[in-house]
Amino acid sequence: MAAARTHEWTVGLVLTEEDGTTRARAVLDTGTTTLTGRGSAHCNPLDVDIPEIGEELAAGRAMRDLSGRLMRAADRDLESVGAGPPSHPEQTPLFGWPPEPC
Repeated sequence: MAAARTHEWTVGLVLTEEDGTTRARAVLDTGTTTLTGRGSAHCNPLDVDIPEIGEELAAGRAMRDLSGRLMRAADRDLESVGAGPPSHPEQTPLFGWPPEPC
């Protein structure tokens, strides 16, 4: 039986707002590497300016971008050890965990 391992990864989120545009930068620090995701939100000039909504949208988009980057890194790592995606898309991969149902 393998020994239990615990790692703590941190995500920092920086939000900036200027002229109706909110930008977010999400940075994952694993202790050995960092990945950065970015997102933005633009306030429609006809809408009421509620900064919290722009922050939520920009932050969510940055974290979604970060998530995609992390999944692509995992795919590359799997491929590097010979556990890449199946050569025929209709085949079910024999590695990793299946994705969560929506």
